[in-house]
Amino acid sequence: MNAVILGDGLLGKELAVQTNWDVISRKKDSIDFVDLTNWSYKLCCYDVIVNCIAFTKTYDNNKEDSWSINVKALDQLIDYCNKTSKKLVHISTDYVYAGSEENCSEEGVPVHNNTFYGYTKLVGDALVQLRSNDYLICRLSHKPTPFPYDKAWSDVQTNCDYVDVIAKLVITLIENNAQGVFNVGTETKSIYDLALRTNKSVGISHKPPQAPHNTTMDLTKLNNFLKSLI
Repeated sequence: MNAVILGDGLLGKELAVQTNWDVISRKKDSIDFVDLTNWSYKLCCYDVIVNCIAFTKTYDNNKEDSWSINVKALDQLIDYCNKTSKKLVHISTDYVYAGSEENCSEEGVPVHNNTFYGYTKLVGDALVQLRSNDYLICRLSHKPTPFPYDKAWSDVQTNCDYVDVIAKLVITLIENNAQGVFNVGTETKSIYDLALRTNKSVGISHKPPQAPHNTTMDLTKLNNFLKSLI
């Protein structure tokens, strides 16, 4: 398997550290992600494309950029991977479950929270599921380690974890040819509980009104897949 990572954000960098896979980023390689025709030649020698590029400003009202990156560019990438018989690994978000039932499974019907970001990520997931010939969607959330902030939300329940933990799970799925949609995370916890693991002096805070109080996911599919590898 010859994989390349698109994007050098927090998760993209950690995936590269743990695997030594090549990285193509908008800044480093001066690419316009929305115009794949001008840089698709950079992908020719890879079998697996790991898409970590996204417009991630959760509460930003810039609908044009969010739609262009999270939907339009992804649609072009799906076409490219289909035409060249490459596998697409798409990094999604637990925010597609914000506002839906708690501990939602991959088979459930995600209901996005009241943000255009959540909407475009949900549309992107649907495009991959509808049109891609060979794909893995990883729905997840991650935090930098150690926890860098003075306070953490105690009233938000999540399956997120530190980026090194989440990256390891994603790599395991990719290297073992997982297919379809996977919720990726660890046990349910508050952001505050997670923060305490690496920052003993962190204080308690409460989420702003627009943030979801629960983005928990059913991890049965992930855990069963991991058990099958033992």
